Amino acid sequence: MTTTGFIRYRSDYKYQLAEGYEINTLIRPKADINTEFIRLDVAGDLLVKKSYAWDGPSGPVKDTQENMRASLVHDALYQLMRNNHLKARTWRKAADVQFMEICKEDGVSSRTASLWYRGLRRYGKPSASPENKKKIARAPAAA
Repeated sequence: MTTTGFIRYRSDYKYQLAEGYEINTLIRPKADINTEFIRLDVAGDLLVKKSYAWDGPSGPVKDTQENMRASLVHDALYQLMRNNHLKARTWRKAADVQFMEICKEDGVSSRTASLWYRGLRRYGKPSASPENKKKIARAPAAA
């Protein structure tokens, strides 16, 4: 779809992938999922496609090189939940564990990664909810 005389956009993003990124995850959907920017197959292989945008770590967690990859994977998985491709009730905990494990692989201490994991478990549920799907804004606003 295209527009003329106005644009539609989503805000709240800070980063954009310059190249696609692949990783095997703990998530095993019943059928392959393929969206514009994310592919996840039944074997748990996740492809986050070039140009995917995300906001980095949330809450009090500062964006660092040690948590950037984990935030990318976690945000993509939560987006699949928000958009009803994955059931949050089934897969949110696995996505949170995946975040913690990638953080540790990338140099975050076990203590800090566990603390962040506990924060995700306690406060992350709304971010995986379809009720919090990213809104599309318009500029200029409709007359």
